[in-house]
Amino acid sequence: MQRKIPLTDIAQFLAIKDAYDCVIDVRAPSEFAIDHIPGAINLPVLSDDERAEVGTIYKQIDPFTAKKRGAVLTNRNIAAHIEKLNAHAKDWRPLVYCWRGGQRSGSMALVMNEIGWPVSIISGGYKAYRRHIQEQLNRILPQIQLIVLAGPTGCGKTKLLKRLEEHGHQILDLEALAGHRGSLLGQEPDESQPSQKLFESRLFEALSQLDLLKPILIESESSKIGEVHVPQALFQNLITSQVIAFTCDRSKRAAFLLEQYQHLTQHPEITQQLIQRLEFRHGKKQIAQWVKLIEERCWDQLAESLLEQHYDPAYDRSQKRLKVTAHCELERPGQLESLTIFDQIAD
Repeated sequence: MQRKIPLTDIAQFLAIKDAYDCVIDVRAPSEFAIDHIPGAINLPVLSDDERAEVGTIYKQIDPFTAKKRGAVLTNRNIAAHIEKLNAHAKDWRPLVYCWRGGQRSGSMALVMNEIGWPVSIISGGYKAYRRHIQEQLNRILPQIQLIVLAGPTGCGKTKLLKRLEEHGHQILDLEALAGHRGSLLGQEPDESQPSQKLFESRLFEALSQLDLLKPILIESESSKIGEVHVPQALFQNLITSQVIAFTCDRSKRAAFLLEQYQHLTQHPEITQQLIQRLEFRHGKKQIAQWVKLIEERCWDQLAESLLEQHYDPAYDRSQKRLKVTAHCELERPGQLESLTIFDQIAD
């Protein structure tokens, strides 16, 4: 008798993720790229082009012909995937999902079940996962206790955050999750930002690794990091939490930024394009001065001028919305001699 394929509720799965050896997303690559369960692999039963082909047949000919063509393509793709999975033993436990937990995941799971692997399907598929993520973030984000690290650009707040993590403090690195350093020049080289949905999935996954009853250290951010938005509940929590404000000499910050953003000095044409996007705020004359410094490769002067004219004034404006509870002077960006202030606040 054929074993019935069990359905797994998304909340149940997230509570016992280690019970499964592999999470398989069988949606098309474009769907997977927009968002997916962290750690899942993509084994599409239909490619993007194949989905479009079947959809066209469905509309222009009839559903029966479309289903026949879809069956041919689906079985061909599943066979190719099984070839790659062939080395797994009989007790290998895969978990499969598609958009709604319907035909695509069912097709893959049926073959795996016939082989003898103890496969399960996520009930409701990706849509159930996405709904769960939104509900949980809305519940969690207003409640977590944040300690915010603030300071003008170039203070090395991210570096300090990593150091604090090494010393046993809990951190939430939004810029790492967003794949962006949080400023006009903050795009990471050779790295695309995640979609808004994927950013939120990464955020939920990061929070699931933390003790939410204890303080979490986080860097002060605007409501937008590159092209992704910080969830409103998190941003509201951030701007109303206690803040440790850092200061550091501007020339040292400029030198530190040149170390951190070497890719911009190596590709001046990209830097110039980014700088020109600031014309709406600073006017043509100031932009022309910055462009001239780029053309002359006067990177030290450019960094200091950008800090003085753009970044520091922006930070001063943002300070007005923060509740600063402590001030610290950094000898060098990212370098604080004693971390005891964080121990005291965290307690």
